[in-house]
Amino acid sequence: MHMNSAPHLLTEDRPEYERILDDALRHAHERPDLAAVGERLNPVQLRTMAMAATALITATAATEYEHYVKAREDLRATAAGPDQDAGRGTGADDPNQSGAGIGAVVTVLAPVLAGTAAVIFLLVGYILKMLSPPPSFAGTMVGAGWVFAALTAAAILIAAVGLLIAALRNGSTSLAAEDPGEELPEDVARAREAWRHALLERGILPFLRDALADPGAAPAARTPYPSANRIPKIGYSRPDFSSPDDGPTAAPRPTFTSPDFTSPDFGGPEHEMD
Repeated sequence: MHMNSAPHLLTEDRPEYERILDDALRHAHERPDLAAVGERLNPVQLRTMAMAATALITATAATEYEHYVKAREDLRATAAGPDQDAGRGTGADDPNQSGAGIGAVVTVLAPVLAGTAAVIFLLVGYILKMLSPPPSFAGTMVGAGWVFAALTAAAILIAAVGLLIAALRNGSTSLAAEDPGEELPEDVARAREAWRHALLERGILPFLRDALADPGAAPAARTPYPSANRIPKIGYSRPDFSSPDDGPTAAPRPTFTSPDFTSPDFGGPEHEMD
């Protein structure tokens, strides 16, 4: 990840940015410099402005964020190495892997086959019992149908228990992998804490203070951000068009008059031209 030109907040770290922002707004009444929250701007407006200026705010902690991301990527690369080696070491000849595949197939097919057999035996057996006199093997078929029905119920129960155990195992594994708490190594945890602190103290809190001090101003002279305007303007203004000032000595404008058309004087045939 290269951040020399412009810092970029990764998608997986955006919820953490929002959480730090929400915590700062939630505890704003505990800070004297943020006591004006709710007077000029309410927390919702401040949050909207801060979310719109995410790139500007996170730029204040770009160095710490780059170090944190690098430490995290190194940790993931180290953790992925043994897993890939283990994956290369276990191939299709692994008996455990083959056994697991056969067990899954049996778990899925056993209820289907047993249920189908139960339906066939019960249906044929009861139809034969309706005959007069019923065949001697009709009772045997009905009994076999109930045996297959019991096997179907047992297979469904075993499959449900197996799925529940697999779901619990996968859930605990994913939670352990995604837990951002004490499971992280010390260097990664320190890098993340340094980024959080820098983001809060150098980015979010100064942004909120400037927004509360003058919501319409843009403190460009003292902003540490790469942009000249720390607080984004929400909305747009209509361009102001003005007509040129003619002044009192402006030259008179030319006037136009319509031409005077007159019809020729025609006389009757008794009139003669002079």
